[in-house]
Amino acid sequence: MAHSVVIIGSGFGGIGMAIRLRRAGVHDVVVLEKAAGLGGTWRDNTYPGAACDVPSHLYSFSFERKTDWTRRFPPQAEILDYLWHCARKYGVLGKVRFGTEVTEARFDEDAALWRISTTGGDLEARVLVSACGQLNRPVLPEIEGRGSFGGTSFHSARWDHGADLRGRRVAVIGTGASAIQFVPEVAKEAAELRLFQRSAPYVIDKPDRVYRPWQQAAMANVPGLWELNRGYTYLAYEARALGFIKYPKLMAMLENRFKNTLKDGIDDPVLRDALIPGYPMGCKRILISSDYYPALARPNVDLVTDPVERITPSGVATARRAYDVDVIVYGTGFRSTEFLSPMKIVGRDGRELNEAWRDGAQAHLGITVSGFPNLFLLYGPYTNLGHNSIIYMLESQFRYVLGCVAALHGAGLAWIDVKPDVQDAFTREMRERMRTTVWEAGCQSWYMTADGTVVNNWPGFTFAYRRATRRPDPRHFTARRAA
Repeated sequence: MAHSVVIIGSGFGGIGMAIRLRRAGVHDVVVLEKAAGLGGTWRDNTYPGAACDVPSHLYSFSFERKTDWTRRFPPQAEILDYLWHCARKYGVLGKVRFGTEVTEARFDEDAALWRISTTGGDLEARVLVSACGQLNRPVLPEIEGRGSFGGTSFHSARWDHGADLRGRRVAVIGTGASAIQFVPEVAKEAAELRLFQRSAPYVIDKPDRVYRPWQQAAMANVPGLWELNRGYTYLAYEARALGFIKYPKLMAMLENRFKNTLKDGIDDPVLRDALIPGYPMGCKRILISSDYYPALARPNVDLVTDPVERITPSGVATARRAYDVDVIVYGTGFRSTEFLSPMKIVGRDGRELNEAWRDGAQAHLGITVSGFPNLFLLYGPYTNLGHNSIIYMLESQFRYVLGCVAALHGAGLAWIDVKPDVQDAFTREMRERMRTTVWEAGCQSWYMTADGTVVNNWPGFTFAYRRATRRPDPRHFTARRAA
């Protein structure tokens, strides 16, 4: 028998969507999770120092407040615990099928059902929700000889906790958001750390702090304090959108903060120059850390800016020299623009999603894809942020999907499919608005496809996205009534 809704993924998107569906009275929900536990990126990224760069009281569901966060910027383990708590409290943990990877989902237009093939068997659903996210598939660089290395190597998102780094010679390739968190921790243990940098990131100081028991108690017991703190934090972060989407010159204020952070952390002028990015601030994600630059100033840490040419059986080689190391850690990011891969998604008339997206991912409001009825994406194209909490965006999407599910049931519809002209108009608007953003200011980032098209980010305020997704517009959809 077909399920009402099947959700792929059990991170913030999948768990939050399941909770909202159950609270709306939709109880026949199944969550498919390929791993052995829930949590998405917070399950996978267990590297030393892993933490969120959005304040804890904002990086959480509005319907499940947590007043006892231990820090302003929550560590990975605490975020993962929060997700498990939410799944248990709202009764969705029993809806999750762990160790079940989706290989194919095919829409049966006559039956108005998604027929889903998984490693744990087949199932059917009226509605299919993808909550796979954008940062779930690590990418290893195409470097000559990568498979020849005789030591230990791994990607930061698949951290080898059995590898003892104490007294070892460690190479880190990549200087992205993960690397700036684990490099300071690795530097404390490694005998030598070689950090291979292709392009320098902008790193500003991290205004982190421990929450004292009295502060936690106040959050829990003072009426309105939690709401006030969350609202203030939201507005402070939302204001930064102006520098990203409208007036990139406003980034000059943050650049001064970057320069101060760099100056305070690095005394060596040569090293300091090597850490100044060659692109406008904000074009790539702005990173926060108060430990990264001091770690690079340690005597056992060496920054290498020459491009990596190959991996050898004994280490890493550039054009100028070879470096013998015991361990290689790849902090080289994710396949962020390959949404839903490697699953095979087949919609109306046998059209595959990969084919529909051959020129870049498209989805109306980042949620619905023309030709793929009753398929809804969470954290899809054009919904990533550079300035605020993705949880806010997800909750906007939850409401929109709930509206679509309610329309299916309430109006007696078999399926709804966003019109191609509606999707095309949205994509044109996104690409036009993207031109004035800092993300198209001349850098290569994980926001972009291979041809330089930014398809990940929302070029606007988050409250504008919430307004746009407050309810589905029936005029935007083709619908077929149930028999």
